[in-house]
Amino acid sequence: MQAEVVFDNGSRFSFSAEFLRVQSPAADSKIRTIQGEKVITGRRHVGIMSVEQVGNYGLRITFDDLHNTGIYTWDYLYNLGLNKFMLMKDYIKILRKYNLSRDPQRLK
Repeated sequence: MQAEVVFDNGSRFSFSAEFLRVQSPAADSKIRTIQGEKVITGRRHVGIMSVEQVGNYGLRITFDDLHNTGIYTWDYLYNLGLNKFMLMKDYIKILRKYNLSRDPQRLK
């Protein structure tokens, strides 16, 4: 699933739901801390259930893992758009460093 954000200056960014979920600005975004690094795993197939505008401030995104506490400000989304390839590369690098996966854990 992709979400597209268009800004008044004509900039347009397309984000995967996984990318937005792992870059959540919320403090309680199910973060796992390993040696001081914050890591969110298993979100490759996460989806977006809804998006609501929060005043003129930004967006609240509800994901299908029921995470919805972060508000993505317009400045934050713009920064994510400008840096999305570097941020995704860093995310994958951290997962590999700790032998973790973007895929959800399978139930036993």
